[in-house]
Amino acid sequence: MIAIGSDHGGFDLKTKVIEHLKNAGYEVKDFGCYDKNSCDYPDYGKAAAMAVSAGECDRGIVICTTGIGISITANKVKGIRCALCTDTYLARMTRLHNDANMLALGAADIGEGLAMDIVDIFLNTEFSGEEKHVRRITKIADMEAE
Repeated sequence: MIAIGSDHGGFDLKTKVIEHLKNAGYEVKDFGCYDKNSCDYPDYGKAAAMAVSAGECDRGIVICTTGIGISITANKVKGIRCALCTDTYLARMTRLHNDANMLALGAADIGEGLAMDIVDIFLNTEFSGEEKHVRRITKIADMEAE
């Protein structure tokens, strides 16, 4: 299951991503927002990240106008490695090297077609499992535990 959340600035793109994911056969849990009324991205970024952290959802996607604020929010949740990706290369590399479990998108920064390509690559790329990358991710987890 894929957790998804956005603020009002990411609402339109979130709606399109949900449709894209469902058409691809994914189950999606929408943590809001549910309309274009002004709201606060931390509320929805946290909710989606908590679901991924708890194991309720396998991965997550969060969207705001730039992707910056909502990615910062998601990364405050223990166990979350959320990457803001603006192209397909970054989506691939964050999965291969960082085993990112959440993707952030900036609705004002990328078009719909590119967003769907980024989502597909993020969800279909497996972690490389290379020792150096495992070591680095472990160091990140150790920092969280301090």
